[in-house]
Amino acid sequence: MSSSLLVDSHGRVLRDLRVSVTDRCNFRCLYCLPETEAAQNFYRGRWATLPTSKPIAWEWQPKSKILTFEEIERVVRIAVGLGIQKIRLTGGEPLLRHHLEDLVARLARLPGITDLAMTTNGFLFAEKGPALRAAGLRRISFSLDSLDRANFQKITGRDGLAEVLAGIRLAGELGLNPVKVNAVIIRGINDHEIEALAGFAHTHGLALRFIEFMPLDSAHAWQKELVVPGTEILQRLLAVHPLQPVVSANAAETARRWTFADGRGELGLISPVSEPFCGHCNRLRLTADGKLRTCLFSVTEHDLRGRLRSAATDVDLAAYLQAVVWGKEARHHIGEPEFAQPARSMSCIGG
Repeated sequence: MSSSLLVDSHGRVLRDLRVSVTDRCNFRCLYCLPETEAAQNFYRGRWATLPTSKPIAWEWQPKSKILTFEEIERVVRIAVGLGIQKIRLTGGEPLLRHHLEDLVARLARLPGITDLAMTTNGFLFAEKGPALRAAGLRRISFSLDSLDRANFQKITGRDGLAEVLAGIRLAGELGLNPVKVNAVIIRGINDHEIEALAGFAHTHGLALRFIEFMPLDSAHAWQKELVVPGTEILQRLLAVHPLQPVVSANAAETARRWTFADGRGELGLISPVSEPFCGHCNRLRLTADGKLRTCLFSVTEHDLRGRLRSAATDVDLAAYLQAVVWGKEARHHIGEPEFAQPARSMSCIGG
C-alpha cells in the first residue's frame, strides 16, 4: 500500500472527508439537540436523568475557535493529496455559515476531488442554493423526518416543512444530482410515516435514506428500544412497493439500496445500530473547531487547529493526518456494555 495514502491499522483506505463548517443549528431536532418542550415531553419518563425543569443547553464554540475558509481549504488540499476524493460539507447547519459559497468555490477548484456535496436541513436552501450551485456544489442531501407539518415541528422544533420542501424542489431545478433525503426514524415519533416518505421519494424521483436512530443526542437520552431496525423498515416497504436491489461497486457504501420498479426514485437503509458497516468505513471527520474524529462515535478528538495555527508545514500536517488515521477505531460499540456515547452531539461533531 502506498505510504502517501491515509491508511488505518486495519487496512482501510480513507477516501471520504466530512467537514463541519459550524456547530450552530437553527433546528432543535429531538435526536440531536432536544431542547424543545416537545422533546422534553417525549423523553420524560423514558430516561431518569433527563432534566425536567429547563431545556438542555450547549455552549457553542466562539468564532475564534472556528476554522477559517483558508484553514479548511488547506486541510482539504492536503487530505486530497493523501487520497481523499469525496468532500461533504456539514454542520450544525452549514447554511448558517456566512458566504459559504466562497468556500465551495475554493474547494471546487482543487484537483482530485471527485465529489463535492453538502448535508443540510434545507430551511435556508431556497435563498442560498443558486449561489452554491454556481460556486461548484455537485450534490446535496436534505434532512426530512416528517411530511406532516405538526410532526415536523415536534421533531425539529421549527415550523419549517414548507421551506424544506421548497428547497428540495429547487435542488432538482438547479441540476444537483442525485438529490438525497435523509429520514431518521424513531419509534413512537415518525415510524408511522415510513410508507408516506417512501411514496414521496417515488413521486419526486428522489433518493431517500432511512437512518436508524443513533446515540448522538446532547441529552444522552437515546434508548435502543426507540430504534426501528432496518430489517423492519424494509419489510414494510416491500409490502407496499416492488423494489429492486441495487448492487453497489463501492465497498464503503453505507446504505443498502433499492430502486422502484419503474426506475423513478430510490430507497436506502442505513443501519449503523442493527447492522454496523464499520469494517468498510473510509471516513474521516473534521469538526468546525478543528478537531479530527476517526469515527462518528469517537470519544477521543485530535487537535488539528493548534497545528494549523502554529508553524506546522504541509508535510507536518500530512504526517499528523496519517498518524491519526492509523489509530482509527476498528468499530463502534453501540449496544455493548462498554459503549460510551460521545460527549458532543451530532450538531457539534458534523454528519
